[in-house]
Amino acid sequence: MKQEGTRLIRDAVSTYISALKTEFTQGMILPTVNGEQTELAPQLTPRAEERKTTANTSTATPQPKSVGVKIPTCKISLKDTFLTSPEELYRVFITQEMVQAFTHAPAAVDAYKGGKFHLLDGSVSGEFINLVPEKQLVMKWRFKSWPGGHFATITLNFIDKGGETEVCLEGKGFPASEEEQTRQGWQRYYFEGIKQTFGYGARLF
Repeated sequence: MKQEGTRLIRDAVSTYISALKTEFTQGMILPTVNGEQTELAPQLTPRAEERKTTANTSTATPQPKSVGVKIPTCKISLKDTFLTSPEELYRVFITQEMVQAFTHAPAAVDAYKGGKFHLLDGSVSGEFINLVPEKQLVMKWRFKSWPGGHFATITLNFIDKGGETEVCLEGKGFPASEEEQTRQGWQRYYFEGIKQTFGYGARLF
């Protein structure tokens, strides 16, 4: 009887230990930290890790690229002569009060590299790219009816002709549909306006 009882107890303990090992390996009984049960993260095989990375890459949303609207553009060249010195004529283009005088409209002019300007009550706007006193002005220039964000580049060269100053305008990037209107605008509102306002017109013989 005693031997039989010992055998039964040994079998029961063996069965319990076996079950305990099985449960532990299945993650049902886990080590504890400070009395709290922790969960073991599932280990991925290299192939599973690769599939996970591929899935994340394939579901990433591509970022849209900003694409501007292309429009046909043209170049404009103009020349005119003013009865004044390059120094004085240069000042006319960069002095706010003088700009307001020859355009007969409100204007804001910040004459330095990177400075902005607004002429003809906001109809014309732009930015000074380069300023060489008495010699050259380079600016980004646009009319308000042009496509948003589109600017032409205008270079004004002042050439001393001994008592007179020749201004050579070279512009590029004008919308082709606005070529004639822009050319006439510069001739009328800039060149003719300056001559009439400050008396820099042609000599009377």
